[in-house]
Amino acid sequence: MTSRVCLVHYHEVGLKGKNRAHFESLLIDTIKAALAAFSVDRVVRISGHVLVTFSDADDARRAFDVIARVPGVARVSLAFRTRRVPQHYCRAAIAALTEFGSFETFKVHARRSHTDYPLSSLELNAQVGDALCQAFPDKVVRMHEPDAVVNVLVVQGEVFVYARSERGAGGLPVGSAGKVVTLLSSGIDSPVATWLLSRRGAVCVPVHFSGRPQTAASSEDLCQDIISAYAPAIQIGRLYVVAFGDCQRAISLACPSALRVIMYRRMMYALAERVARIEGARALVTGESLGQVASQTLENIQAVDDVVSIPVLRPLIGSDKQEIIDRAQAIGTFDISCETASDCCTLFMPRRPETHAKMCEVRRSWDLIDHEGMLEQLMDTIEYVDFTSGSYRPPRALRERHRSLAQRGADSSME
Repeated sequence: MTSRVCLVHYHEVGLKGKNRAHFESLLIDTIKAALAAFSVDRVVRISGHVLVTFSDADDARRAFDVIARVPGVARVSLAFRTRRVPQHYCRAAIAALTEFGSFETFKVHARRSHTDYPLSSLELNAQVGDALCQAFPDKVVRMHEPDAVVNVLVVQGEVFVYARSERGAGGLPVGSAGKVVTLLSSGIDSPVATWLLSRRGAVCVPVHFSGRPQTAASSEDLCQDIISAYAPAIQIGRLYVVAFGDCQRAISLACPSALRVIMYRRMMYALAERVARIEGARALVTGESLGQVASQTLENIQAVDDVVSIPVLRPLIGSDKQEIIDRAQAIGTFDISCETASDCCTLFMPRRPETHAKMCEVRRSWDLIDHEGMLEQLMDTIEYVDFTSGSYRPPRALRERHRSLAQRGADSSME
């Protein structure tokens, strides 16, 4: 009997030594969560791979692309699972090569994870290769850089045969690297930064600074669309929304014009750090790229970092705009980020922002505003939207603080 399955290959997870079993367990849990909408039968470790089986055979094809986007997956293969009977796995090899698509050259790559099978890997190569040569007499066997490779893996009394195999997201499973708070806008950069930290195993908790009530709430809707674009491979559990417009207006009236942007960002970082303390997050994440805009010079980055005591991670710091755009297109957030939306980034902007701020002037301007009072007010009115996530656990502290406030989008779910 032959069935369709997905074989998940991993790389970094397999290098974790004594912690390997823990990372494998996290990867299995992440795959299960990502495939909640499919007829998953089992997700189990099998000889250095993760095997995903389905009660509906067609779901293997449909789930293939979803699995490839899951952090921690180095490669995913759409395989046939057969008994250790030559006519069965040779027939599966022909089917695998048939569904591969257009090709002129091919080879067979056979491996055994156990030596109890009487045929060696070389003998398996010859046996399956002979069957393929008979089925495809017009095709050429090429050992180096062929168009198609038919893999034959003998594992624990079964044989897995596949030719369709694609590179996955790579990295580490979500939940393996702790929790971070990301400053998420509806623009191009910060969604990519959030995705990159998720791919490194972090549970990301985004905070969005809306221009409300000075602007409409359209940027908030786009942020929710971005979170939907990550899913189901990456599941964000909660989006915090801060109505920042009035705060920006107050800052613009109290501070020197050239330092407004730095004051806005210091306030954002200080507020995000408070959320991080409540969430138990150990770092902030931004989408800054060195020199891309006025606020992203080394001096200005230092002036903003001065207001927080936890690390600020900038995964895009050395990337140029085209690299970031390419990544945004690959993860499916670029088109969303290109939609027009009013947000806090365009509010009360100076004509000539400071590009090389002096720390003494920054701190003097910071003292001109009631930043502690502003932070308290923003924390008292912060809103959040919850989504379905297998890796996020909401903090009890914020729930108690907001017992008397209406939760925005309470118990909303993301399919």
